[in-house]
Amino acid sequence: MKLKSLSTKLKKTGRSKKPAWKGTALVTGAGGFIGSRLVEALVEKNYRVRALFLPGENAAGAEKLGADIIRGDITNPGSLKGIAWNADLVFHLATRVLDWGGRKLFRRLMVDGTRNLLEECRRCGSGRFIYFSSIAALGLGRPAAGLDEDAERVATGIPYGDTKIEAEDLVSAYCRAEDIPFTIIRPANVTGPGSVWVKDILDAFFRGPLPLIDGGRAPGAFVYVDNLVDGAILAARSPVAAGRTYHFRDDYDITWGQYIALLGGLIGRRPRGNIPFRLAWTMGHLLETLLSPLGVRPPMTRLAAGVMGRNNDVDASRARRELGWKSRVDLETALGAIERWVRDVY
Repeated sequence: MKLKSLSTKLKKTGRSKKPAWKGTALVTGAGGFIGSRLVEALVEKNYRVRALFLPGENAAGAEKLGADIIRGDITNPGSLKGIAWNADLVFHLATRVLDWGGRKLFRRLMVDGTRNLLEECRRCGSGRFIYFSSIAALGLGRPAAGLDEDAERVATGIPYGDTKIEAEDLVSAYCRAEDIPFTIIRPANVTGPGSVWVKDILDAFFRGPLPLIDGGRAPGAFVYVDNLVDGAILAARSPVAAGRTYHFRDDYDITWGQYIALLGGLIGRRPRGNIPFRLAWTMGHLLETLLSPLGVRPPMTRLAAGVMGRNNDVDASRARRELGWKSRVDLETALGAIERWVRDVY
């Protein structure tokens, strides 16, 4: 009786009602690894979420969470009409995540697609535009340890990184010209259950012997997906973050060699052999040139060599200092979640 009375009292005073919406957030790439986690986090924080999925893409998870499902393609401006109306926040994650392919393929999605979305946001008068870039924009293949957000970006000929530079410049110039508040997010190597840096490595073990690059000595330079999502939401809501760029990297003490050995151990495999960085880079360039035009995935790419064979521990202190961001999920917990995914899903 006491519990029933308390419940009745709360209903009468309105204290049991759902809190008011914090705002409306549009998420592109909502079906991707990061996008799906972002949608979940925004719903939990009581945002009305508008999730953009490609036609035919599975949206059951986001729909179950209560997100409004929108079908469209950022390379097709006509399919974007009205998607940003009343959107307080626009999180743009739709991208090409493969480490190979022609520059035109990357540019069509990552640059032209971003322009299409920006133009729709301008027409709709939406709020802050949060663009998900990558530390690859700094230039993979050179040591990036200690580089902050103001460091020179270097084009390397890798389509993924080079078009990230183009897209960053487009977002900055367009938003400043149209008076649209914006923030650029540069994640390090995003890991977590089902990420590219988990699934693709496991797949590689099954294709054949998986060698380390440069002895696996390079730091992993990881950011766990939930920690990244925490940072992105902090940046989206912070007045200080308007017009700013932020690196997000966890201070995990683990090298690529240790990480790959741990993943391999989960499926009874271990890395075999070693390829020096320069040789891996040269092999990647040659194999991309020969195989990418044929639509065949090269067994080695410059992006893989640059990520795994160089120190990419970029400086992420700005996010900690200006946003109060920190790694909520520690390394042990992150590896435990990955292990459960491998056991139960992979």
